[in-house]
Amino acid sequence: MLKNYLFLWGVGLIWGSQFLFQQKAVATLPPVWVGAGRALVGALTLLLVCRFLHLKSRQRQWGKYHLIGLLEATLPFVAVAWGQQYLDTAVAAILMGTIPFFAVLLSPLLVKGARITLAGLLSVLVGFAGLLVLFSPQLGQGVNAGLWGALAIIGASACFAVALLLLKRLDNEPPLIVARNVLIAASNQLLVMALLSAPLGSFQATPEALGSVAYLGVMCAGIVYLLYMILIQKAGPVFASLSNYLVPLVGVVLAATLNHEQLAGTTWVALMVILGAVAINQLGSKKAA
Repeated sequence: MLKNYLFLWGVGLIWGSQFLFQQKAVATLPPVWVGAGRALVGALTLLLVCRFLHLKSRQRQWGKYHLIGLLEATLPFVAVAWGQQYLDTAVAAILMGTIPFFAVLLSPLLVKGARITLAGLLSVLVGFAGLLVLFSPQLGQGVNAGLWGALAIIGASACFAVALLLLKRLDNEPPLIVARNVLIAASNQLLVMALLSAPLGSFQATPEALGSVAYLGVMCAGIVYLLYMILIQKAGPVFASLSNYLVPLVGVVLAATLNHEQLAGTTWVALMVILGAVAINQLGSKKAA
């Protein structure tokens, strides 16, 4: 049982730390190159992992992989990196905690037989209340860069949720193969976008930024999927889904401790409200199961 919790905290720490390293990366790298580097390094990492584990694709569904890659990596990797130029890492971490709420709202449209339960609807309403608390200090100040940054990350959360629902259609493939192929497809898309929008030589990245991208790729887009799959095998998907609590929590704690961000009281309240909404959704899912 202790090993299960170690894996759970490992997943939470890695995914929760992405916001800290992403902020360091966008300091000198265009967001599209942060996304491209993350996807490419992640794909290479999972290529090595899959080869080591002797995993092979059963089917070649590259059309589906490119669609899911667009939603799972291409759009959100760039959107989150762009949004973090205008937001504190703590706020970005909390906003990414909204992924389960979008999954609740969109599942009836994408999953046959799925419906919104009372618990699911309540979790969405509570989560929305958490967002209002988070941005209450800025209400009435009009449209600013911070608002656009927040909308970019919320949009990324919606993309992640759609991708998670579409991944159910690839359940005949080993999960690590799916993650690898999704990142390969996204790498192709992002490299084209990056070369067209921000050609090499038009920016000068620092070693810290490049190291941050390497970490995002190896750990946050590569190794973490291996840990997550091991966790699911050992403890089951319900236990593994507890990482939904840890990611925003770890992101906020790291922002306050390592990044020395001065967090407003409303930030902590919003975090607790959104985690409460995730808990409502979790309890509703258990009852439905």
